Amino acid sequence: MTTNTIFTGRLPSVLGSVALAGIGISVYSRYMMNVAHADSGAPPKAFGSGPAFLSLQLQSSEVVNHNTKRLRFALPTEQHISGLALTSALLTFSWPKGCFLPCVRPYTPITKSDETGVLELIVKKYPDGKQSTHLHSLQPGDYLRFVTPIPGYKWTPNKHSDITLIAGGAGITPMYQLIQGILNNPEEKTRITLVFGVNTDADVLLKSEFEDFERRFPNRFKAVYTVSNPVSGSPYLKGYVTKELLSKVVSATPEKGNTKVFVCGPPAMESALVGNRKQSGILGELGYTKDQIHRF
Repeated sequence: MTTNTIFTGRLPSVLGSVALAGIGISVYSRYMMNVAHADSGAPPKAFGSGPAFLSLQLQSSEVVNHNTKRLRFALPTEQHISGLALTSALLTFSWPKGCFLPCVRPYTPITKSDETGVLELIVKKYPDGKQSTHLHSLQPGDYLRFVTPIPGYKWTPNKHSDITLIAGGAGITPMYQLIQGILNNPEEKTRITLVFGVNTDADVLLKSEFEDFERRFPNRFKAVYTVSNPVSGSPYLKGYVTKELLSKVVSATPEKGNTKVFVCGPPAMESALVGNRKQSGILGELGYTKDQIHRF
């Protein structure tokens, strides 16, 4: 038997066996989790620490702007919560029509981890983005498979006295998840400054939610927006996230010690902020050390 025969003949069956085994383990794990939660009286979690292979049905699809939608999925039951740790993403899987290979991409939910019955994503559609294009095409009643949680920065209450979140475009979703998780926790005292850079006024996502946080937590949360191509009469600052801007709006300087900067945005923006082997980047120029910076 030739090598080609082995791969063409056996590989699909091997992959199929692995997939079935993974699904079987996932189903058994979810069953045991549900039994444990039922015994404890706690709401069941849709996602644990391992693979989920969970298909969720789309309840609604809301147009946010010219290239962004808010997708609301139903969890397995109205009693289920996502159970995700703060800053976690979910790996999604689909096989759109016309695609030779499946699409796998992570998205960060914006719903609270203890919100029952639903899971929401904000998805920006990219011109060549096969997965984002597929997600934008979904209609209520369609399903999307969620493969596994992807843990992010391990957050514990009051881990840092001050944090600065610098986001660009769709990079706002992990920031929002962290913000709402901190501010909705009565044990937390962490102060937060959000710096959000976008291309146009319409790209300022989750504005009403951030305004609500500013009203409820005036001494602990501040949001600063900067728009590179604002409309005439725009209420936002004009420009990019620069060293000068950060020097003006961020009060938690690196000398304070127990502070952390989180960065998530387009590659060019992250590179300018964090730098590379040859250059320190804007944050380095401001005095932040590598240990004080986290990239989502």
